[in-house]
Amino acid sequence: MDLVGNWNYPTRIRFGAGRIAELADACTAAGIAKPLLVTDRGLARLPVAERVLELMDRAGLGGAIFSDVDPNPLDTNLEVGTRVFLEGGFDGVIAMGGGSGLDLAKTIAFAARQTRPVWDFEDIGDNWTRADPEAIAPVVAIPTTAGTGSEVGRAAVITQSSTHSKKIIFHPGMMPSVVICDPELTIGLPPDMTAGTGMDAFVHCLEAYSAPFYHPMAQGIAVEGMRLVKEYLPRAFRDGTDIEARANMMSAAAMGATAFQNGLGAIHSLAHTIGALHNTHHGTTNAVIAPVVLRFNRPAIEDRLDRLAAYLGIDGGFDGFHAFVVDLNRELGIPENLRAMGADPDRIDEYAEMAIVDPTAPGNPVKLTRKAAEQLFEQAM
Repeated sequence: MDLVGNWNYPTRIRFGAGRIAELADACTAAGIAKPLLVTDRGLARLPVAERVLELMDRAGLGGAIFSDVDPNPLDTNLEVGTRVFLEGGFDGVIAMGGGSGLDLAKTIAFAARQTRPVWDFEDIGDNWTRADPEAIAPVVAIPTTAGTGSEVGRAAVITQSSTHSKKIIFHPGMMPSVVICDPELTIGLPPDMTAGTGMDAFVHCLEAYSAPFYHPMAQGIAVEGMRLVKEYLPRAFRDGTDIEARANMMSAAAMGATAFQNGLGAIHSLAHTIGALHNTHHGTTNAVIAPVVLRFNRPAIEDRLDRLAAYLGIDGGFDGFHAFVVDLNRELGIPENLRAMGADPDRIDEYAEMAIVDPTAPGNPVKLTRKAAEQLFEQAM
């Protein structure tokens, strides 16, 4: 392992119950006077969206909203959203929702005024340096789930329609200027979404902890993030009104996204493939795949998983940790396999071809070859 790294930590976060009331002040702090609220279709119909629009109206920020966002956001959503942003003369974005809404909102703010196609900024090499940083609009992010941590991320995942593949768009300027983490906004999240998003946060921490790069600070954050998920996700799943559990899960989500600057791995590369082709929920797909990838990675991570298990109070080292993940999936009602999520065993060759070129694949501690990807998909079926 080379003792070399490039490290970055999150933006300003206003954390706590009821802090959504500070939205107008957050916009002022971000330099936004005329925001476009971007969220997903489902959330746009819920009281939380009405509340945010009311806060915007009361502060003289208008009431413009864009909600044409698919569960796995598409480039077609981005195209329409950037046109709305430009034609409306907006100077910033309020990003609200789970990973889909936040990712699309951040990409609209980033891409709307660039002169190059968004794919020119795919997270490969130094592509991000092609962007004009002065053209990036500021973002105030309001997460309503505790999973992706996109509110503290410098990237977004967008599905390319022509290839049915997920692409990571990256630029340091995509980091939201201000984040409002209000756990009260997650109370209405149903149990299945609480489970899927919570396991997304867990897998972010797990893969960041396991990545073969030098980033001890990210690994430390990942370890504590997994402890929070272990302690509080079952509570939030059983009782959605448990504000202590909801708050700690919001912390774990932000911690996972902070930690995974150290890298993600094969869990994500396989899950991105299934999500792009079958429109499955990302966090739930991660959870289904996690146990088989853990076994695959065992030769490279067993020692560190032994230490992790001890910290989490899990007996049995690696085997005990693996059993814990399987049991947690079962407790949360996660599907048993990819077949139950609509994946097709006859398409494993296609899946494997896509997974090995996913940008998260190089972060896996064991090299993800074509044959290995095929075997992992077979096991996950």
